[in-house]
Amino acid sequence: MTGPDAATATPPAGTRVPQADPRPHGLGASVPPLDALAKAQGTFPYAADLWAEGLLWAAVLRSPHPHARILRIDTAPAVALPGVHSVVTAEDVPGEALQGRRVHDRPVFASELVRHHGEPIAAVAADHPDTARLAAAAIVVEYEVLEPVTDPEQAFNAPPLHPDGNLIRHIPLCFGDPDIIGDVIVEGLYRVGRQDPAPIGAEAGLAVPRPDGGVELYVASTDPHTDRDLAAACFGLEQERVRVVVTGVPGAMGDREDAGMQIPLGLLALRTGHPVKLVATREESFLGHVHRHPTLLRYRHHADTEGRLVKVEAQILLDAGAYADTSAEALAAAVAFACGPYVVSHAFVEGWAVRTNNPPSGHVRGEGAMQVCAAYEGQMDKLAAKLGMDPVELRMRNVMATGDLMPTSQSVTCPAPVGELLQAVREAPLPPLPVDDTEAAWLLPGGPDGAGDPAAVRRGVGYGVGMVHMLGIEGADEVSTATVRISNGSATVICAAVETGQGFSTLARQIVQEVLGVDEVHVAPVDTDQPPAGASARGRHTWVSGGAVERAAKMVRTQLLQPLAARFGMSVELLSIADGKITSYDGVLSTTVAEALEGKELWATAQCRPHPTEPLDEFGQGDAFVGLAFAAMRAVVDVDIEMGTIRVVEVTVAQDVGRVLNPRRLAARIEAGVTQGVGMALMEDLRTSHGLVQKPGFTGYALPTALDAPDVVIAKLVEERDVVASFGAKAAGAVPVVVAPAAVASAVRSATGRPINRLPIRPQNAIVAQPAPPPPHG
Repeated sequence: MTGPDAATATPPAGTRVPQADPRPHGLGASVPPLDALAKAQGTFPYAADLWAEGLLWAAVLRSPHPHARILRIDTAPAVALPGVHSVVTAEDVPGEALQGRRVHDRPVFASELVRHHGEPIAAVAADHPDTARLAAAAIVVEYEVLEPVTDPEQAFNAPPLHPDGNLIRHIPLCFGDPDIIGDVIVEGLYRVGRQDPAPIGAEAGLAVPRPDGGVELYVASTDPHTDRDLAAACFGLEQERVRVVVTGVPGAMGDREDAGMQIPLGLLALRTGHPVKLVATREESFLGHVHRHPTLLRYRHHADTEGRLVKVEAQILLDAGAYADTSAEALAAAVAFACGPYVVSHAFVEGWAVRTNNPPSGHVRGEGAMQVCAAYEGQMDKLAAKLGMDPVELRMRNVMATGDLMPTSQSVTCPAPVGELLQAVREAPLPPLPVDDTEAAWLLPGGPDGAGDPAAVRRGVGYGVGMVHMLGIEGADEVSTATVRISNGSATVICAAVETGQGFSTLARQIVQEVLGVDEVHVAPVDTDQPPAGASARGRHTWVSGGAVERAAKMVRTQLLQPLAARFGMSVELLSIADGKITSYDGVLSTTVAEALEGKELWATAQCRPHPTEPLDEFGQGDAFVGLAFAAMRAVVDVDIEMGTIRVVEVTVAQDVGRVLNPRRLAARIEAGVTQGVGMALMEDLRTSHGLVQKPGFTGYALPTALDAPDVVIAKLVEERDVVASFGAKAAGAVPVVVAPAAVASAVRSATGRPINRLPIRPQNAIVAQPAPPPPHG
């Protein structure tokens, strides 16, 4: 089932989808986002639409080599061009020369060494965008081209690519007895490619100099305070003299966390005294932001003859590319989740994240968790085949539940209904086979023009189960602050949580409507004059920022109700707000919220900070995660075994959501996550050759279109509230991305009988060799 009405359409028999609350607002209602119509009509103001008086245009010169020594940079030819106002290089960075999201190891501009294709060398400001690009191209850079290190396995013994070395992190997880051996053993080698976030809107921004010598950056940031701090350090300015204003975020899954664009913008604005704008080309977008970590995974699973897991051994190697970014965190997730949502008494996992001269890797939905899910689910299929057991039955015998131990020795204290989820997708009705007529030709893999013999099409059914972490891990201080102000019958929420498409702005409205009974709620634009709220990732803002909004709203509620309670000699707890009315438990008091608010202005500020976590120790042990979310999927695919073309017919989902806060938005989030996962399974792979990115654009990087998106059936949403999470709700967007590739790969194995040990699946991986025809008679 697809489309925005998936949550309210009539589902197939035996399925369950979230049903919209008949109320027009509040938690549990399908409140639409306020900006939806503007985005659909093309009137929403994105960062690329910004303008200012006296505007200059910026362009960035990027390295054509993945690894080279810079011998000389001559900017004179660029400066000499008419219309050029300034050229900046590493020598012009007045403050810190290094920046980075987690580790400050990335130069603003390369000055001595180039470590990846597309690394910034210089930036230009000119009075026309074409002039700026011509000037950037006119800069003379003399390189000594060096041999790039592009194989992460070679990085261990290669000369250091960075002063910090090639090894970013090593985690040796040890859990149980290493000498235990199972009755049945299966091994596998798996590879996961480089997925790009591929934002439809390329990076853009505007820097405006301030009278006090500071600068304002108008950018599509997902973590404005971190961006502000990085920029201020590089500019050599106090933080209060740099302001980041979040403008027109067109959706984000990690790519907006790169400060490599706004820092050159700010430098040029400070140098020229003019506003400076930059709109990246599609090629620059692919070269400039981070990608999903390409990963190599070696596994050995041990089980007894009944199919119960005895031991899991694994080696996981993440290719971090040129710089560290979030690789240490991604590796921790990969190692901790290496066994999946299954009970394993003995686990020995070694994980490494290494630098190479490949494009930088970083945060993309479900980093670390997605890669290992593809591998451990491949192992479960292999184990089921070797045991002659139904793949779902094998999984059911090993599923994790609340109270079980992870291989990190952390107890699973949150709801973990893995068995219930798997059973739900198993029992859901299967889609019918396509009708054998010409009108159904488009249903064939490859479509009517690309399909081969319909007799060569095989249908496969596969399963996947997976998990993700919510919030930051290993001691990350997760905190958010929000203010709720109410006056003249309307409320305003002030919180620096960025709306990236995850629905925070809508949720904030719903919370205030629920708590205060006010229909009209506004969410203020985000900038760094507000207290920090942290990055928009891993369900943070539903939990942490939503929790802060709820606490502030409840404080305002108390301010509103206290005078009424005192007048009638009762406690505030005996009053309730619903449908815009305030009533007492005994019915003596009944008034409207509007009447109680008349002439008043109330406000409160609150923080939400979940319980702390701890880093993994030298054996990969520790309580590193605040919360976990789970999902199960069944994928149905049709495969042309002669041509290797694949069509994903349907993906059935059962997900652990804690609580449904917005039914329609939740269904859309799940469907979008499944589609992104299908892209990873079948087509998305930013390829490189000797470190050079091949065809960085949408002509060379394939994304799923509406014709590639499968029907998504939500079989079940388990609403077992997590008592430590705000509202009891869990992150919804990342776990479908994690599980869908594994489920699709499982279905292709079912259809072809082939191992399918790499993502994305290439046509040659799905071709089944046909027996040679008999020789002709005579």
